Amino acid sequence: MLVAVLVVQVAVTWALVGLIWTIQVVHYPLLAGLDPADYPRWQRFHMRRITLVVGPLMVVEAFTAGLLIVMALRSGPSSLVPWVVVGGLLLVPVWLATALVQAPAHGRLATGFDAALHRRLVRTNWVRTLLWTGRGLLVTLLVLRVLHGRLPLS
Repeated sequence: MLVAVLVVQVAVTWALVGLIWTIQVVHYPLLAGLDPADYPRWQRFHMRRITLVVGPLMVVEAFTAGLLIVMALRSGPSSLVPWVVVGGLLLVPVWLATALVQAPAHGRLATGFDAALHRRLVRTNWVRTLLWTGRGLLVTLLVLRVLHGRLPLS
């Protein structure tokens, strides 16, 4: 069961890594280049559609991260515990940045383009981009170590 949860965690995390990099280096620059008269419509479109993709993935990622922590702690002293705890802790600033910075900025941008706010959105999104990339590398290394017997499950 633990390996299955790890595999789901790796798949979901890397889906989010690919998505955040696409948003950061492709999507956000494209939004900045829109005609200001059309911008609010496209910003609202972005918010509706991206939520349909990101929302379920973030929930599954958080659920599997929590499940891995519980499973590792229940198995007793394990070299797995620090890996899954660090992986789970990396999600805290991602969720906080999403809720406290990114989502409110998108909401304000839905009323009209503001170049300074858009620059802040892009700049602060680098935090999520780098944290998710770090998580992707961490969970990949974790699952590879488990599968190759270098990190015992108990």
